[in-house]
Amino acid sequence: MAGSYGQRCPVARALDIVGERWSLLILRDLRRFGPQRFQDFEQRLPGIAPNTLSARLKSLQAQGVIDARLYEEHPPRYEYFLTEKGEALRPVLKALYAWGETHA
Repeated sequence: MAGSYGQRCPVARALDIVGERWSLLILRDLRRFGPQRFQDFEQRLPGIAPNTLSARLKSLQAQGVIDARLYEEHPPRYEYFLTEKGEALRPVLKALYAWGETHA
């Protein structure tokens, strides 16, 4: 995987999956707001370039953290949602939120 830490440590392996810039914010929004469309992410994540958003969504989907379902065929448009693996990140996101409130 590009950008892999190449380590066996569980923290490094987790970061290989969710550690890219914007990934945790995408997961945060899916956790807070439920299924989201591409344009929803663009509105909630000012500053993210469309190509970066697309790359993060594809990466998270390839890792099984999120999935997508087609909601419009022409042109094809998708709605993204957390998988069971993604839902398992809930305590991590809550802990980051609490840490950010206290220390950032």
